[in-house]
Amino acid sequence: MKELKLMKGNEAVAEAAIRAGADAYFGYPITPQSEVLEYLMAERPYERTGMVVLQAESEVAAINMVYGGAACGKKVITSSSSPGISLKMEGISYIAGAELPCVILNVVRGGPGLGTIQPSQSDYFQATKGGGHGDYRLIVLAPASVQEMADHVKLGFDLAFKYRNPVMILSDGVIGQMMEKVELFEQMPRLSDEEVAANYPWATTGKPAGVPHRIITSLELDSSKQEKHNHHLQEKYRKIQENETMYEAIQTEDAEYLIVAFGSSARISQKAIDMARAKGIKVGMIRPITLFPYPSEIINKLADQVKGILTVEMNAGQMIEDVKLAVNGKVKVEHFGRFGGMIPNPEEVVKALEQKIIGG
Repeated sequence: MKELKLMKGNEAVAEAAIRAGADAYFGYPITPQSEVLEYLMAERPYERTGMVVLQAESEVAAINMVYGGAACGKKVITSSSSPGISLKMEGISYIAGAELPCVILNVVRGGPGLGTIQPSQSDYFQATKGGGHGDYRLIVLAPASVQEMADHVKLGFDLAFKYRNPVMILSDGVIGQMMEKVELFEQMPRLSDEEVAANYPWATTGKPAGVPHRIITSLELDSSKQEKHNHHLQEKYRKIQENETMYEAIQTEDAEYLIVAFGSSARISQKAIDMARAKGIKVGMIRPITLFPYPSEIINKLADQVKGILTVEMNAGQMIEDVKLAVNGKVKVEHFGRFGGMIPNPEEVVKALEQKIIGG
């Protein structure tokens, strides 16, 4: 039975992990995502489902525990915030190279360096362009509500196991800390060891008689074999782009101008659209739900319709590069952003639209 609760975004992720049948959470506290671990410790999910919750000695340890759990075919999740995700990047590259499923939550804070504990979206490059070493991609989901924080955990596990690929939920301190009503999905069962062995023939669940050894590694010293593996990965990423792109189109039917924004910036921009339309400015918005794969096709199509595009981001201008690639020079694309932990307001977005796009 579905259940309605008032929760923080971080708490919704934690509860959703339990209900999604996760086998384990490995993490380390850092603001503004510490409530994930705190909620799980208080909720004692081992007594509910058998889920293990462990505070590792560091972010590096946590991601390597995720690597081990995922190699066994288990549903594992971790969470952190910006500097902590940076520490996890080597392990994330290993997990991607070994083609293992897991879910990673980044509740972004302002940087660079230790920066501030206030919200930001300045980890877009890190999430969508690799972040670690090598030619790999993460599937990246961008929730814009507490409801989506919960829903994207379940979706993240589904996509991770479908493609044997790590999934990152790229949130920020606004969505992680805000409280909203969330409809929680029903409890899903955890798979038994026998079910894992039967469903995931790649997992290291032991060696039954007559079955070849199952070896999980991201190391291949034969360059020709490593190139073949990389071709396989790139083909997988192409399939993800073809089949899993998600976005929300808001008032684009008659739009003469377009805003592209994700996460909390999209929520702010939606109010700005209402204010702009009240002034007679026909503006719509594309909200990417997947940042990889990116909704380039719909943005390219709308570039034939609109007179200009404004990206709204809480950073110095990162997603704008993907928008420009999608537009391919058809119309003017400009960026408006606040960063260092500053949150834009709708009035600033409207002003930027008027100055940079309409009057620019």
